[in-house]
Formats: sequence, structure tokens, C-alpha cells
Amino acid sequence: MKRSAALTALGLLTLALGMNAANADSKGEIRIGQTLPYSGPLSGFGAIGRAQEAYFGKLNAEGGINGRKVKFISLDDAYSPPKTVEQTRKLVEQDEVLLMFGTLGTATNNSVHRYLNGKKVPQLFVLSGAAKWADPKAFPWTMPGMAAYESEGVVYAKYIMQAKPDAKIAILSQNDDFGRDYLAGFKRALGAKAATMIVSEATYESSAPTVSSQLATLKASGANVLFGVTLGKFTSQLIKGITEIGWKPEMVFVPTSASSVSFLEPAGLENAVGLLSSSYQKDVNDEQWASDEDVKAYFAFMKESMPGSDPRNTNYATGYLNAHLMAHVLKACGNDVSRENILRQATSLNKVTLPLLLPGVTVTTGKDDYLSFQQLRLRRFSGKIWEGFGELLDDQ
Repeated sequence: MKRSAALTALGLLTLALGMNAANADSKGEIRIGQTLPYSGPLSGFGAIGRAQEAYFGKLNAEGGINGRKVKFISLDDAYSPPKTVEQTRKLVEQDEVLLMFGTLGTATNNSVHRYLNGKKVPQLFVLSGAAKWADPKAFPWTMPGMAAYESEGVVYAKYIMQAKPDAKIAILSQNDDFGRDYLAGFKRALGAKAATMIVSEATYESSAPTVSSQLATLKASGANVLFGVTLGKFTSQLIKGITEIGWKPEMVFVPTSASSVSFLEPAGLENAVGLLSSSYQKDVNDEQWASDEDVKAYFAFMKESMPGSDPRNTNYATGYLNAHLMAHVLKACGNDVSRENILRQATSLNKVTLPLLLPGVTVTTGKDDYLSFQQLRLRRFSGKIWEGFGELLDDQ
């Protein structure tokens, strides 16, 4: 009887282990989690996740990745860190996702940074350029998915010193890591000249209703160059606000992450003429890329997979590009879709080319270098599209 009971127990244990192994193997499915602001002041960025959902759906219809279907679960966090924590725990502990991909925001990603690394869940291609995401020693499971804010700040400062060395600079920045990282690179590049060139600085909280009082203060400084480290509705308020108070700085810069036409339209596109930003990807609205095969493929994808959506919204293009990056990593995993191998492949990219990247821009990562995008090109808004100019730049 004892032997029979032991054999029965062993059989049940073997069955349980087999079931767990099957679940862990996820042969038929790759579960990807994400949180984005589908509601709230930054809901415009929800377009990124919608494009990615459509792209993974297209891949599934074509057979998936290495024979596996992708289960992409993107939840609304309203750009609220407590909500990000709640939704991320649900994705990891209930939905059992293999990895988190493309979650937007510095504060939001920071709220789950330690949790995901403690669980050894890949937190890949974070949509935030904060320096902390590229720290393989302290947080090996987290990787950035856009150019570093500091690098972008360096590029803008270099251009100002070259184009207008006698500039009087005013700065409006979001009072968090997002704003501080941009300013760190910007001031580092200005060097000793920062003390004389920067004549006024103001900050705002992401929960603030408006930035009108800050703009009035900055105008009063007599500055002729404005660097607005803003996001979402605050970019619209910045552009419309300086027009309403009759302030016309000779140069106005906004971050790449704030340059979508969807953020410019509420301010009036005519008010955004001459605005400066940068990018590492082709602007799908720029006529110079009209016959480009990547851009044509993007518009074909939007027509087929997202009918009714405006393909001119560059947030869709960003989602499309980053989805290709994620798919490239998963394809490289072959039959081993363990979390360890996913991280291994993500940190060993070698001059990878992706649809919509500017000519010359590739993605290279290493175990000690997690930065995916390290090259940028300046661009200027014409009133209709962003027009690139100059050569590719980096923060060196």
C-alpha cells in the first residue's frame, strides 16, 4: 500500500511538473505586458500601444514569431505611478507575462523598476530617456527604448552655441527626473557658459493645470532662446502661450518625445512654425521620404491594420518602429523564450536596422551598454511637417 501510494504521489508530482513545464515553455504563446496612458493628460501617447497591438496582430495572422503567437496585453495607467504599480503587478502575477515592453514615462517606470528587477522580469525598451534605465550593474533587467534625455540636451546646447553664441536662454522644465536629465546634459554641454547664457529658469509639476505664470516670468527675463522640457498638454500650452503673450524667441526647442503633431495641433500649427527638436527616425509626413520603402510600408500597414486611424500621427510611427525592435529580439530567441534568453538577445544587438530609422542610424547594445539609440538629427517644424537638417549628432 505504501509503495502504491508513493507511486501515485510520484505520478501526480510528475504530472504537475509536466504541466508547469508546459506553461513555462509557452510554446503556443508569448505574453507581453505594457502600461500606457490611455486616459489622462498624456492620453495621446496611447496611439503607441494601439499601433503595437495592431502590428503584433498582423504578425500573428502571418504565423506568429517562430511558430508562437504573441499575446500583447496593454493596460491603462493614466500616467499615474500608483496605477502603474497596480497594473504591472496584475500583468506579472495574474496574466503571467514574460516581459514588460515599452511602458511610457520616467515616474511610472520608476515605480515598478525595483519590483521587476527583483522578479527578474525583463523591463524592455522603456519609453523614457532617463539615465537610470541604462544601468546594467544595478538593474540588469531594465533597458531604455529611446535616446537618452541627457544626450538630447547636449545636442541642443551644441547647436545653440554654434548658431547663436550670444544667446540669452530661458528654460521651462517638468519638475522630475525627465526635466532634470535634459537639463543635466544641456548644462554640461554649455559648460562654463551656462552661468551667463541661461538667464531664467522655471519648473512646473505634471499635475499643474497650466504653465502661463511661468511663461510670463521667462518672457520678462529678456531671453531670446527658449528650451521647453515639456510633455503632452504642456507642449501645447507652451507653444500657444508664448504666442498669446506676444513673446517671439528666435529659437524654441522641445524634446523629441513632445514633438508629435498631435501635441502641436491644439496650439495651432501656425504657432509652431520654426520649432526645433530632434529625432533618430524618419518623419512619415516629410515629403523627402514620400517614396521611401519603409515609409510606404508603414502607410500600407496603417491602411490595412488600423483603418480609420490618422497615419500622420507620429506616435503610431513610434509604436510601429519599437514593435519591430521587440519582434527582432523575440525572433532572435529561437525556441528559447525564457526571460534569461530574451534579456540576452536584447543586450547583444549588433548594428540592427529597423523600419523608419534615419539613414545611418542602427541599434547596437551590449552587456555593459544598454543604450539602444545614440544618434540624433536636428529638425525644424514647417507648419505642416518636421524637416530634418544637418548631420547625425551624438553627445560626444
